[in-house]
Amino acid sequence: MLVVMRADATREQIEAVIGRIKSDGYDVHLSTGVERTLIGIIGESPTPLREDNYSTMDGVDQAVRVTSPFKLAGRNFHPEDSTVHLKGVSFGSRQKIAVIAGPCSVESREQIIETAHAVREAGATALRGGAFKPRSSPYSFQGHGELGLEWLAEAREQTGLAIVTEVMDPALVPMVAQYADMLQIGARNMQNYTLLNAVGVSHHPILLKRGMMSTIEELLMSAEYILAQGNWNIVLCERGIRTFEKYTRNTFDLNAIPVLKDISHLPVIADPSHAVGKWEYVEAVARSAIAAGADGLIVEVHPRPDEALSDGRQSLTPKRFKSMMEQIRQIAQVIGRGA
Repeated sequence: MLVVMRADATREQIEAVIGRIKSDGYDVHLSTGVERTLIGIIGESPTPLREDNYSTMDGVDQAVRVTSPFKLAGRNFHPEDSTVHLKGVSFGSRQKIAVIAGPCSVESREQIIETAHAVREAGATALRGGAFKPRSSPYSFQGHGELGLEWLAEAREQTGLAIVTEVMDPALVPMVAQYADMLQIGARNMQNYTLLNAVGVSHHPILLKRGMMSTIEELLMSAEYILAQGNWNIVLCERGIRTFEKYTRNTFDLNAIPVLKDISHLPVIADPSHAVGKWEYVEAVARSAIAAGADGLIVEVHPRPDEALSDGRQSLTPKRFKSMMEQIRQIAQVIGRGA
């Protein structure tokens, strides 16, 4: 339920409503806008939830039920755009375009540090790299684990770039959070609810990727698990969905960007690398995502894609990444966003 306070409601009246909600056994989400204060009623309680309990209180304009399944991720509870801050980088619609770049896998110390310097020089704002890699085949390279995290930390020390890396197991969240500035939930784990709860409790910034066969609503419901734990530092990522098309790895759902920006307050970025799976199409999809309103990109870059242990086919070289960055800067300027 959402309690909408009048524009002239006093602080005492707002506190009285919050006190009544808590005494009824519910939790409160407070959203203070320019003109109105909105009080979201969340959680479960034996006390029946009735509009009349709150609509007749002093300072209340109306109390309305929220029928959307995603309460906290939707704009009813949080009308204003959220901004997620990451080591000097901000994700949000009033911010500059943020670009996360780096290899699919951290293959060696030399490889990740070389890549980090290259993407920083081209204008990247954060470094990606997988230390733990979920692969379709158990015989494929699975990552270097904590050693890979140590190499990422060294790359951050040398370049100043924030680190974004995937966490796959709830038990690993504390350890990965010691190294990473942002925890990535990959497409395969989007509906791993135990993992979502664990990263929610961590209060670390989270990059939540859409599952390859998941709807927009399912993505937001996964975000809801993290939000329900009190972690509001979530960036959503559209990375392509599986369709019948065989000429690309996935089908990039460009529609998802404006739809998510409309119905949710959370920042949205795009992953053109996984969306198409072929480097020659990555730049075009990246341009389209920025034009559609994405708050940023996550792009795979490798100094020698032909030698990559994973996803080399979709990785840009540093030279091509630099070209892509020049293109998206131009588009960002046209739509009133810097990059």
